[in-house]
Amino acid sequence: MNELTRPEASLLTREEFRRLADVPPEAEWFANIRNKNTKLAYGHDVKEFARFVGVGRPEDFRLVTRAHIIAWRALLEEKELAASTVRRKLSALSSLFDQLCEANAVTDNPVHGVKRPTEGANEGKTPALGNGQVVRLLNAPDESTIKGKRDRAILATIFYHGLRCDELCRLRASDRQTRQGVPHIRIHGKGDKIRFIPISAHAIRLIDDYLIADGRIEDRTGALFRPVRNNATGTLNKPLHSWSLWALIRHYGEVSGVAAELGCALHPHIPRATAATNALEHEADIAKVQEWLGHANISTTRLYDRRKSKPEDSPTFRVRYS
Repeated sequence: MNELTRPEASLLTREEFRRLADVPPEAEWFANIRNKNTKLAYGHDVKEFARFVGVGRPEDFRLVTRAHIIAWRALLEEKELAASTVRRKLSALSSLFDQLCEANAVTDNPVHGVKRPTEGANEGKTPALGNGQVVRLLNAPDESTIKGKRDRAILATIFYHGLRCDELCRLRASDRQTRQGVPHIRIHGKGDKIRFIPISAHAIRLIDDYLIADGRIEDRTGALFRPVRNNATGTLNKPLHSWSLWALIRHYGEVSGVAAELGCALHPHIPRATAATNALEHEADIAKVQEWLGHANISTTRLYDRRKSKPEDSPTFRVRYS
């Protein structure tokens, strides 16, 4: 009997196959969102919209028109929500209707053409650090310990490459690759999109110092950055948790004094904003920065472009009264 026709080789019954074939594209869209934070936010946004328009079944989304979207946007603006929150909610709906269009469930996306609120100054709210502050942060960990070497490597990797928190935590030792003779790092980005970016020479040195101290310089398996202790299970052969990265950056922000200067605790998006801002200030092409950061839309990258708002260029410093 052919291997594919053996009963034990069948993974789905006829009934299971039929049920899966009947899954509406609305449910398929939600199931395909891989990032847990995006899934949580988008799920909440779509449910909120469904309550507003009275959608009772997934198929009812196919009856939504642009007028419904505009009415919902007006309600959100009446609630005085942040512009970024309104944009995210509209993006969630737009993502859903893109899936419906692809499945031929609707003829067009009713969110297209609906104006989204702007940030006003068109500049991101996440602060970018100065060069001296970054240097102090990079030098803050104790380089005489494995933990200190690991933390220096982590800070260099995130400050020199603008990685998202999840992207850094998901890095594996095998993600370090040579492409066209240049050391690269493979990034597992949002939506399971893969991008390759060259590794900074400074980061390579610190990563190698950490791996040598940890006895893993030749090890191509497992996570690149691992816990140095695990009080719960004792298992160290696993990726660094995102909350550990938050705690790490917050800690060094405090001990270096950068957090006090900033007036707030540091978090992983600050190094990302700093890297993007620094690259643009040093004349990196904004389209290349968009690709480097893994942004789907260049308008997001522009939020990091602070070249027109340098304090030293302000007319304040041109005023003379003597």
